[in-house]
Amino acid sequence: MTQEAAAHVPTQRERSDLFSATFLVTIGIVMLAWIAGLVWAAIAFFNWLV
Repeated sequence: MTQEAAAHVPTQRERSDLFSATFLVTIGIVMLAWIAGLVWAAIAFFNWLV
């Protein structure tokens, strides 16, 4: 094996951490969109009510 072939290969732990971080960011974005939708719906409802 040459030095070039021994390039950095991500281990299972690093790949798992990256997947976990991506998963948490995705959940955060979905939750933010959901809350923004609820706030928008509440504003629209009360605007219609008044």
